[in-house]
Amino acid sequence: MKVLMISSEVFPLAKTGGLGDMVSSLAARLVRSGTQVNLVMPAYRSTLASLHDLQEIEIECHGKVAGHVIKATVFRTSLAESLPVYLISGGDYFDRPGLYGTAEGDYPDNAERFVFFARAALDLAQQTGPWDLLHCHDWQTALVPVFKKAQKHLYAGLQKIKDVLTIHNLAYQGIFPSSLWGILDLPYFYFGLPYLEFYGNINFLKGGIVFADALTTVSKKYAREIMTPEYGCGLDGVIRSRPSNLLGILNGVDYQEWNPATDPHIKRNYGPEDLRGKRMCKIDLQEIFALPIRPSVPLIAMVSRLVDQKGLDIFLEVIEEILHFDLQLVILGTGEQMYEIRLAELASRYPSQLGVKTDFDNKLAHKIEAGADLFLMPSRFEPCGLNQMYSLKYGTIPIVRATGGLDDTIEDFDPLRMRGTGIKFPVYSGPALLEAIKRALAIYSNQRVWSHLLKNAMAADFSWDNSAAQYVQLYDRLVRSQPLPIKETVPAPV
Repeated sequence: MKVLMISSEVFPLAKTGGLGDMVSSLAARLVRSGTQVNLVMPAYRSTLASLHDLQEIEIECHGKVAGHVIKATVFRTSLAESLPVYLISGGDYFDRPGLYGTAEGDYPDNAERFVFFARAALDLAQQTGPWDLLHCHDWQTALVPVFKKAQKHLYAGLQKIKDVLTIHNLAYQGIFPSSLWGILDLPYFYFGLPYLEFYGNINFLKGGIVFADALTTVSKKYAREIMTPEYGCGLDGVIRSRPSNLLGILNGVDYQEWNPATDPHIKRNYGPEDLRGKRMCKIDLQEIFALPIRPSVPLIAMVSRLVDQKGLDIFLEVIEEILHFDLQLVILGTGEQMYEIRLAELASRYPSQLGVKTDFDNKLAHKIEAGADLFLMPSRFEPCGLNQMYSLKYGTIPIVRATGGLDDTIEDFDPLRMRGTGIKFPVYSGPALLEAIKRALAIYSNQRVWSHLLKNAMAADFSWDNSAAQYVQLYDRLVRSQPLPIKETVPAPV
């Protein structure tokens, strides 16, 4: 099986969130299981600057944008596990400080940038094949199956290849004004309700959902949730029209990257049989955040984008009540300015309890997982979530809202039966979050019960083995089966 995986992020080459982690981890696990995988991503400025083994390859690829054919320069590198990565550059589309924008907002030509990337990736696929399957991720690559099927004459060499679109977060859809339709170089026929039109705008992700042979999400519960008006972000009806083509496959964890026994970023390594290293990591974390060194005080952590989706609104609603308890709290993340300002103001008022760093720092994220006692994820919705699974491995008990992948991966702890791996609360509200924290603190105060909870958590296994096997089964089903129903709904261009 030969798979070309197309993504706007691949860790460690480019990452803003869980997308990059998932793509590289899944690809590496597929390679170990015998699947041949190549990755395709944009050649971001920061990515090129970080690589020393980069090779420009002699393939002439192009991306057509608004009737203009733009030549793409293609580089090649590789990750571990014999995993080749193609990087596509063109004009100044990716020669910029950020992946999608700056602190001031998204780049105004993001639609054009990812139209180019999708076209160039398809051109690359035609020249480097044969491939059995194209696996695309999120709105940035959702036009790949659209262009491939709507313009068969341009991509004749790819018509026998199946395609999969993974939806990592339905809230991010790639919505652009209808005035930009011309940059897609598609017949106007496709700017219609069954295809890319969305309340008068162009919706890249909707196009991918309609055209892809199969759809996956990153947890089973999220696959069910996005078919409802509450979580469907306006696309629930489109997704409900394709229930047999939608599969929820939980993301796995790369335990080579996230394992306290081998983690090179933390103060001292440790495991479930000897937690002395975790105590040293806690002291290290308190020092980093300039908090008093108090080994016995409960230390709660958040590593998060500072946005409503992650529960910042309900968290800030009760944060001062939380800080009335004898505890410490550390927060790492960037996001909406109002949240950054509010957290900085609170940190200045509670310097002995609250430490805040508004930054993206992977090394510090590892230190936080190792040094904290509790990890807070009060998300409004969470397609999968990875930090709660990292936390389990590091003996850092998750406090999560029961939604999406958080609900799939955390079993609420029952002190009577000593079963469960974390603390869950169902209602999205400040008071419900506060009660969950109170419950966690009560468990923490009982050393015997807390030790049992730690053992449960650290024994949980969310490796990629099972999830990667499900992707292999999906790939095999697609390659071997008759065309799926979506083929019948995509007419030839007029």
